[in-house]
Amino acid sequence: MTQPPEDQTLENQTPASRVRYGVLGMLCLLSFILYLDRVCISQALKIIRDELGLSNGEMSYVLGAFTLAYGLFEIPIGHWGDRYGSRGVLARIAVWWSVFTVLTGACNGLVMLIVVRFLFGAGEAGALPNAARVIARWFPPQGRGPAQGLIMTSALVGGALSPMLAQRLIDLPQLGWRGAFAVLGLPGLLWAAAFYYWFRDDPAEHPDVNSEERRLLEASRHASVEHPHLPWRFTLAQANLWVLGGIIVCCAFTTYLFFSWYPTYLQDGRRIDADATSRFAGLVLAAGGVGSLSGGFLSDRLLRKTGRRRVRCVVGVICLTIAGLAMGISQFFDSSWAAVGCAAFACFLIHVQLAGWWGVVSDLSGRHLGALFGFMNSMGVLGAMGSQLFLGHFVDWLKALGYEGRAQWDPAFYIYGGLLLLGAGGWLLVRPEHSLVEARPEPAMGKSAP
Repeated sequence: MTQPPEDQTLENQTPASRVRYGVLGMLCLLSFILYLDRVCISQALKIIRDELGLSNGEMSYVLGAFTLAYGLFEIPIGHWGDRYGSRGVLARIAVWWSVFTVLTGACNGLVMLIVVRFLFGAGEAGALPNAARVIARWFPPQGRGPAQGLIMTSALVGGALSPMLAQRLIDLPQLGWRGAFAVLGLPGLLWAAAFYYWFRDDPAEHPDVNSEERRLLEASRHASVEHPHLPWRFTLAQANLWVLGGIIVCCAFTTYLFFSWYPTYLQDGRRIDADATSRFAGLVLAAGGVGSLSGGFLSDRLLRKTGRRRVRCVVGVICLTIAGLAMGISQFFDSSWAAVGCAAFACFLIHVQLAGWWGVVSDLSGRHLGALFGFMNSMGVLGAMGSQLFLGHFVDWLKALGYEGRAQWDPAFYIYGGLLLLGAGGWLLVRPEHSLVEARPEPAMGKSAP
């Protein structure tokens, strides 16, 4: 029998390099900085409003400008990664949003704030779609789910730390809120430089990837180049699509309360000082991060144990029902800790069920997950932007009627809770056995395929 060459034998004994985990670490850091810069304005919202003499309704346009741009540009900038490669696109994205984070501190009025935050949102829009593209290229199929989960958890950790870090910077006499934005814009610029220097779109071109890791990722190469046509006419006629879209709208409506208005509510409504507000707001978002991380494991374990896809729907019903009740109940407590605890519990449950939501969407989308990911995420933007615009004008309306403090803010929480209950009802209508895309029919006997 012919013996293999000595160098080939040694190569076969060499374990695969782990450069892909370094790539994952860079993407987790990206998502951390992404949400650090996205959420920091929530802690500065009240001081910006008061210094520039703006109303809550006017500040809602500032918040909504970011969300509108994020929804408009997510798919186009995601497409740039497909066309030009994610290395350059992600580096440019990080530079873009970091520059407009810095410029937020230079704003002197409503119009400039709206323009800067719109351009900031346009910059952040393509980050997560391009990160998903990198994961698809650098990880085999069985490793992509946990990798995506870690990226989203890192984002929420960044969001949880953002209010506290922003407040510490604002409190520094030499910085204030304007200088705080300048400092918070620096990490993204450093990340962009490091990422562009070290990362390669093709694992085969990275100098630290050995032959075993290259062979491991070959399956990713084949999976990533397949772009089947999505039958939109059939897909848009599916009730599942709109029910699942309605659920994400209800969830985004509430989560963007926590991302944008919650610190202002604590300060204006519950008269909590800015330092304590930053800790409370961070606690709520940290609970969401724990929910996001644990929800994926819970959903997968229940699915393996029962073998039934509907178990994800049951989890969704239970989580959103309890979350909706918690939002309403939180307003019965005079204790700030109790009220914030209810909000944190609601945020935790929302993100637990979101893991199951994405599981259902993945199951029903098949090879079209990329296109339907963008479509569904764009639907969620409607809820996010609606939340930001709604609350600012709602509290101004109640103020005009003579309400102050908690009486001006608390009624909104019943609306948020009601929408979560509506989302729970939506889970009852989901049919996890019905695909969102049709299988291509085989041509009939005696007829040629078109």
